[in-house]
Amino acid sequence: MLDKPATQSATRTSGPLTGFRIVEFAGIGPGPFACMMLADMGAEVVTLDRVGAKKDLKSVAGRGRKVVELDLKDKAAVAQVLDLLANADALIEGFRPGVMERLGLGPDVVMARNPRLVFGRMTGWGQEGPLAHAAGHDINYISVTGALAAIGTKEKPVPPLNLVGDFGGGALYLVVGVLAALLEASRSGKGQVVDAAMCDGAASLMSMFFDMTAIGRWVEGREQNFLDGGAHFYGIYECACGNFISIGSIEPQFYALLRQHAGLSDADFDAQMDRKAWPALKEKLTKVFKSKTREDWCKIMEGTDICFAPILTMGEAPKHPHMAARKIFVERHGVTQPAPAPRFSRTPSAIRDAEKADIAELTSAWKR
Repeated sequence: MLDKPATQSATRTSGPLTGFRIVEFAGIGPGPFACMMLADMGAEVVTLDRVGAKKDLKSVAGRGRKVVELDLKDKAAVAQVLDLLANADALIEGFRPGVMERLGLGPDVVMARNPRLVFGRMTGWGQEGPLAHAAGHDINYISVTGALAAIGTKEKPVPPLNLVGDFGGGALYLVVGVLAALLEASRSGKGQVVDAAMCDGAASLMSMFFDMTAIGRWVEGREQNFLDGGAHFYGIYECACGNFISIGSIEPQFYALLRQHAGLSDADFDAQMDRKAWPALKEKLTKVFKSKTREDWCKIMEGTDICFAPILTMGEAPKHPHMAARKIFVERHGVTQPAPAPRFSRTPSAIRDAEKADIAELTSAWKR
């Protein structure tokens, strides 16, 4: 059961990364999220933060850490960090290129002390290139990859929160890169630098769409394709109550079920894959879904192979029967939050509380 490992105390060890030691240089967004995932999976993550940062030890993205406050402009503090890193398995930082080097903590210096160290670097534009030193945010990184231009309405692109660049293309690629490098280091005995750039990851996420473009199954322009809201059988519809539902009846057998349950006997709906017919069919389907409430449609379609789901808010999602049955959300310190993912059958992940720590004590404990 997920709820038991997800709420284990910080003194217990669990997860496939138990025994791995990771040093995180405090940042925002994708770096902390990546470290949250690694901590949930059992890694001992030590976060180095500035003096007086007053980090919220109960924050969702900050869970599972041992937090040490240091002044990295102090050479004595840098020496302490180097001693700690001498026995770490990985380092994760999200500064602009060159900052770690100026602190005296660049890859050459750190890996001279610890040749097995995996040096994870999280940036928006990457370690080199014309924009490497420029500021940016998720919306900028996905703008230059083709992703943002493909998302939204016909009138204009719409940013998909900051999920595609920061977390999908950033944090998750950083986690994959660090884990792959740790696996390789276990065989070779040598660490390496992982250059995880959000623009790289966001571009990688677009692989399928570049593939479909090459074979003529995708055209540029929003709401003109079967996955971007152009098709009547894959999209969002408003219900009589003002709430929304989603359908994804792509395959013929699923489309047939949609027609059956929605009463789409009109012969015009035979033309499922005729792009020219989509606007008219979408208009007809809009009227059909507007005839009943979201609750009504859930009773008719949910659990079938139509590929149907109600569109829920963050407040509604944890109460959904499927979400509740799988305990996808848990409550911790009065805050509802996602439980660790993915799930492991033998070494379950766990949510642990963050806590203040002393770097000298950690360095002593980490000595191999």
